[in-house]
Amino acid sequence: MCNPTNALIATSIASAGLQFQQAKAQQKAQYNAQKRQNELARKNAIQRYASEQLRIRQEVEKSKDKGFQATLKARKARAEFLAGAGDAGVAISGSTEALLADYYRTEGKYKASLAKNLEINIGQFERNLEAIQFGQESQQTYLSPPNPELLFATQALNVANTYYSLEATKEAKGLKTQRQKRNYPTPNEGADD
Repeated sequence: MCNPTNALIATSIASAGLQFQQAKAQQKAQYNAQKRQNELARKNAIQRYASEQLRIRQEVEKSKDKGFQATLKARKARAEFLAGAGDAGVAISGSTEALLADYYRTEGKYKASLAKNLEINIGQFERNLEAIQFGQESQQTYLSPPNPELLFATQALNVANTYYSLEATKEAKGLKTQRQKRNYPTPNEGADD
């Protein structure tokens, strides 16, 4: 005759084994998803870094080109002015020197403006890189690797809890527990077990 307590414990052990396997697979899948999330965050950050670096290189080149074009334009204007003054036989006087100085001042202000704008763009670029890094950190997730030892211990404790709950229920109903049967067997019980 099969003891109902043993059958219930065997069922509990089988259930715990299945739950262990399922929880282990779930932990492994979760760990893999966390690793994928972190890899996506890293790739996204790399892509954004590259995009920002390209943008700032383009801004630097644009600023250099504008500065070069301004220099050419200013030199051409000064050369035309000096050639026109020389052709007209006008000697360089205080007013012509003031006019030349105005050309240089205008060119200098324009170049200073370009440099200031480039400095602002570089500052923004640096803040964007910091934001990208922060964004990557916020997109990453904490990795929690599978812990089969803890799962096994949890399932073993669940089986033990089931066993001791059954024993406590028997004792509360006035029936003999497995411990009592082992310690104080009756003549009939020894033959059935």
